[in-house]
Amino acid sequence: MEEKSSVSPMVLVHRPPAIDFIDEPLSHSFTLLYTHTSPVPIPHFLSSHAASVRAVVSVGRLPMTAEFISNLPSLEIVVCASVGFDHVDLDECKRRRIAVTNAGNAYGEDVADLAVGLLIGVLRRVPALDRYIRSGQYTRLWDYPFGFKLSKKKVGIVGLGSIGSLVAKRLEPFGCIISYNSRSLKPGVPYLYHTDILSLAADNDVLILCCSLTDETQHIVNREVMETLGKYGVIINIGRGGLMDEKEMVKCLMEGMIWGVGLDVFENEPEVPEELFSLENVVLSPHSAGMTLGSLGNVTEFVLTNLKAFFSDQPLIFPVQLD
Repeated sequence: MEEKSSVSPMVLVHRPPAIDFIDEPLSHSFTLLYTHTSPVPIPHFLSSHAASVRAVVSVGRLPMTAEFISNLPSLEIVVCASVGFDHVDLDECKRRRIAVTNAGNAYGEDVADLAVGLLIGVLRRVPALDRYIRSGQYTRLWDYPFGFKLSKKKVGIVGLGSIGSLVAKRLEPFGCIISYNSRSLKPGVPYLYHTDILSLAADNDVLILCCSLTDETQHIVNREVMETLGKYGVIINIGRGGLMDEKEMVKCLMEGMIWGVGLDVFENEPEVPEELFSLENVVLSPHSAGMTLGSLGNVTEFVLTNLKAFFSDQPLIFPVQLD
């Protein structure tokens, strides 16, 4: 196998201008090239300056299309600083035999925490009560709408992977009754398994979406699922915006078909349906579930580990299976 150069390797960092947490740690080991600083269109920049780049670090889930990848003829690895990798054209990576890694469990604990926080926020109307106090309306006791208790709620988790499992463990002390739907039954898991999401919705008060966005899970929560969940149902989405039919979700909320939602993700980010802004039974978060100093430290460590492993012909951590 060809030996990697001892010279500081060049790494292309593909990120939004404001997300710079990874720059300084990477700069100690690699020569960095950035797409966001280019004064010319990205394709021209790549073909002119990045033809020899073998590794790309993808931060902030900016699209890496087949066209983008085609301008990097020497590319051998894409290191995603995210758990999701639907922004990368995996078919093109597979065709080119380009390795892809993700952030594994870097964000898991914090994402699970926010899922529970959103659920409590919706059930107990925490943001609405905060606005009530700040508006000066708090002039007498009990003059505000009541919420619902979390204790002993029946909660259905869509996608019982690493994050879904962490959410379930956090809900157990509340006495919640957990069930789940995943691609297959999880051996040894002490929760009831539902083979389809409709039966999961029919049997629960709450749905928490933790699965990946794929062709199969696009709009997995449609109007039929929401109607099945019912008028006291709550949906929490910390997965991807495309898991829900957002237009139908807005209609169901406006019509009282479901009771409330807590959303960290949206279909067309950063666009958010304006109808949600005035609804007291909606809690919104700007795709920030994993944005803590602890999680960003984990991600930085994983990215550095994968890059160093790649440039020294060592096994990668958290490789994405392309077959």
